[in-house]
Amino acid sequence: MFSLVMLAAAIASASAIPPGRPTLLIVGSPHLANNNRDIINPRIEDVTTPERQQEMEALVESLARFKPTRIAIEWKADDQAGLDRRYADYRSGRLQLTANERDQIALRLAAKLNLEKVDAIDWNGDAPGEAGAYDFTGWAARNGQAGRLEELRLRGQASTDAQVARWRCLSVTQWYREYNAPAARANDHRAYYELARIGEGRESPGAAWVGAWYARNLRIFNSLERVAGPQDRVLVLYGSGHTYLLDQFARESNAFKVEDTLSYLPASRSGC
Repeated sequence: MFSLVMLAAAIASASAIPPGRPTLLIVGSPHLANNNRDIINPRIEDVTTPERQQEMEALVESLARFKPTRIAIEWKADDQAGLDRRYADYRSGRLQLTANERDQIALRLAAKLNLEKVDAIDWNGDAPGEAGAYDFTGWAARNGQAGRLEELRLRGQASTDAQVARWRCLSVTQWYREYNAPAARANDHRAYYELARIGEGRESPGAAWVGAWYARNLRIFNSLERVAGPQDRVLVLYGSGHTYLLDQFARESNAFKVEDTLSYLPASRSGC
């Protein structure tokens, strides 16, 4: 019988040295127009002020040095037409950019480089099975672990609030340099292991939810692979919580040559 181990070995052998690989630059971002939909939400100051807009232009100028041929963003893959309309409206002057990072960075950078489109690669559908299997917050409330979960949330929010407070003295480029440092990405990802522990015995809603999070990111990565040709240079702009896994998938799959994000985010001195 052809076992899964044999299949994995055959796939690994066949894909060990791809004939050509696109180059990838992963840029993690806070949600600048904070949607308050996450467990921990950074309270970002307004980036549409004249001073911050100058800094945003400088950030885009720095990222342009990567010379991307494609830009992929956190926009539903099945709504590429909607993203195409938004990009067309921006290029024609009919759209005023919002504070959202997709507008501020992706659309602005794509237009600067005269790219034909921005690629929508997101997936955020329902996980398979019963929704209750993934409801770690409900399970914690019913089983005496709500305090533990709230402690995790408060600790994470306090750390995020302290970081954002420091940002008053930093440029936008410096914000992104902090967010994309390898240690910061690893620290963000480590929180998912805490969530995975919510549960007891045969009930593991935390682990189920984190498993669904991995599955979502694998779907996103599949979309990213589909839009990238062998000679493309792809800049992917995504919420920072995704960047650790996208980087891991890109390197371990050998599907991309991954460049160092910090090399396109120059360090600068504090402004105050």
